[in-house]
Amino acid sequence: MRVSRRTVLLASGGIGVAAAGCERTESGRVAAVEPRVQRITYGDDPSQWVDVREPQVPSRGLVAVIHGGFWKAQYGAEYAEPLAVDLVGRGWTTATLEYRRVGNGGGYPETLDDVHAALGVLAPFAAGPLVALGHSAGGHLATWAAARGRFDRWSGGPDLTHVVSQAGVLDLRSAVREHLGTDAALAFLGDPDEAAYDRADPLAQVPLDVPVWAVHARDDDTVPFAQAETYVAAAERAGADATLVEVTGGHFGVIDTAGDAWAACVEVLDSIA
Repeated sequence: MRVSRRTVLLASGGIGVAAAGCERTESGRVAAVEPRVQRITYGDDPSQWVDVREPQVPSRGLVAVIHGGFWKAQYGAEYAEPLAVDLVGRGWTTATLEYRRVGNGGGYPETLDDVHAALGVLAPFAAGPLVALGHSAGGHLATWAAARGRFDRWSGGPDLTHVVSQAGVLDLRSAVREHLGTDAALAFLGDPDEAAYDRADPLAQVPLDVPVWAVHARDDDTVPFAQAETYVAAAERAGADATLVEVTGGHFGVIDTAGDAWAACVEVLDSIA
């Protein structure tokens, strides 16, 4: 079924974020207690682990939270933890993914291997929707993960049901051409040939079989808004279900759990379950 592209503009002061407590809101139940963390390793490298948190109420589904940082080793999963904690308080089971990055054994294809393996160990927790939510380079990885089963190297494992890209790098060719993040995409890809782009670039993988929301701020000076616009337009032409959610707050507003841009991400999740 062909779904037309929809652009959603979040007005300033729009969606409220629930405060800590145990009252039910439009965004689910907010837990007052810090959730217990279960760490699962999926390899021998110190960066190959997943932290799972489960809600104190019946789970709405599983959100795999994938951090960004231009695939660079100096940026780790600690940036994703506040999002995971916030979402588990809203009734979601969450899994914070860590993976090898450029500078500590990662890059193409090892980082993709890790994301695939990390999702694989989450199968016991994926009883309902399985959503990948990722910021910046994590948005790339979250969107890529929805197409990974097309390739023998990454076949098997649980399939994603939805993707939320937060200021994601969704067009790797453009990212290389525009030297984003001081040539971070080129460092991630190495010396890419056509096969590398086909296997690693979300724009090359449209249409996906699952809905994608590209949540992005027009005032983002780190990953251009055009990354989201280009991806969603291509997905629309291919007949995919893709939505451009325009917010404000620059590159990091979408991971500020006290802000309106994060509230827009929560609203997307509320539309799922």
